[in-house]
Amino acid sequence: MTRTTPPRPVDVEAVFPALARHRRTATRLHPRQGTAKPEESSVAGPLLWPADEPWPVCTAVHPKGTGHLLTDVRLSRRILDEARGREFTVEERRLLDGMRRATHVPELRDEDPLPMLAVTQLHTRDVPDLVGPEGHDLLQVFWCPFEVHGPERTIDVRLRWRRSADVGAVLAPQPEPPVAGREECVPTSCVVHPEQVVEHEYLGLLGEELQEEIAEWEEGLLDEDEDDDAYDSSSPASYATYEEYEAAMAAARAQEPEEIDYMSDLSIAPGWKVGGFASWHLTDPRPVDCATCGTPMPPLLTVAGVECDGASRSWLPVEDRDATDDPRVIDPVGVYLGRGLMRVHTCPADPDHPHRLSFQ
Repeated sequence: MTRTTPPRPVDVEAVFPALARHRRTATRLHPRQGTAKPEESSVAGPLLWPADEPWPVCTAVHPKGTGHLLTDVRLSRRILDEARGREFTVEERRLLDGMRRATHVPELRDEDPLPMLAVTQLHTRDVPDLVGPEGHDLLQVFWCPFEVHGPERTIDVRLRWRRSADVGAVLAPQPEPPVAGREECVPTSCVVHPEQVVEHEYLGLLGEELQEEIAEWEEGLLDEDEDDDAYDSSSPASYATYEEYEAAMAAARAQEPEEIDYMSDLSIAPGWKVGGFASWHLTDPRPVDCATCGTPMPPLLTVAGVECDGASRSWLPVEDRDATDDPRVIDPVGVYLGRGLMRVHTCPADPDHPHRLSFQ
């Protein structure tokens, strides 16, 4: 099934023509739980990985056998999904109570190589904004699911670009680490529904004059809403039952105009995506430049904790409008890094230069 982002509530470039110089496309991935084939784009699906090529491993020295079993993480998510709307069975409760963070693989030494976790596989044929080394049409992303690497103490992300036509026999079964440091480092297997959208740059990176114009415009919208909500002196309605009152209040809320906000509704799409702009909603903007050549590095891949949140609900796909409380729509992947969002930045001058990470 396709996923369709609703039209933005306002044509922001018509209101602010200067924003045309601050536009960029992004491809929203819209992951939804399911199983893909090795030749398909996916999140946490089987990869188009050659049978005769070594699988990436983490060689950093850190505890590798202590944490959460991947089998437990996947089983607990399946139980929670199947039990949604009802009480756990005795067997489900027994299984959940038995899942613990512990030293599950004591024989795994800190210095042993650990298979990296397959995170996503994306084809350029599916993702218009995916650009890599010339002649390469497939991106494969891995990480070590322990937040212990580097000065920022986070996961270690690896990128592998390849020519899909060069892959012969596919590796099966495919390796994975038995344990993850946190459950939220383990993505749930998802199919993707790529959709290209237009984004506009983060508000704090626009010129001061344009920022002020947008702020004044937003204040004007709030003033209009306050005028619309002026006190009504007519006699209040009476209701025979509390249920009638609740129904009337819900109907009234549904007719209230939604507030429009540049940051939430008109600039940067939420969720997993390729390309587009970086949001700096939790910290001040900071440059992400290539350590090799100094070129500014835009986001290649954004890994998000949710498809959208309460502030960005206007981006929820049309096909999911009746499922706003369904975790399989709002949180399909189950990954939560940093404070909810991680970006992988690559160098546009040379994709072979080392990538960088940023978190929000």
